[in-house]
Amino acid sequence: MNSTMSALAEPNRLHIVELLRDGPLTVGEIADRLGLNQPQVSKHLRVLSEAGIVEVQPIANRRIYKLRPQPLQELDAWVKSFRRIWDESFDRLDAYLQELQRKENNSDDKS
Repeated sequence: MNSTMSALAEPNRLHIVELLRDGPLTVGEIADRLGLNQPQVSKHLRVLSEAGIVEVQPIANRRIYKLRPQPLQELDAWVKSFRRIWDESFDRLDAYLQELQRKENNSDDKS
């Protein structure tokens, strides 16, 4: 998972992954959409490929890139583990705030 996060930390690579979310693309299509030159895009795709985030399918003289689901599923599971902690914290905060409000309403009733 560290290689996934490291690869996605670079903004252009993250943009490439976002483009590929909608479906497979060639290097040229990615370069055009991002306004980068093809050698730059190829270097970014190589890093993404080495991290296992994308896979390439050569068709004639074109190389079609698409996302691999597994590394992104692993990242999602990691984020979900934190979401549970946050949800529990928010639930405790909500209960505490409701208790404060109840006490405030009770003291107002006594006045």
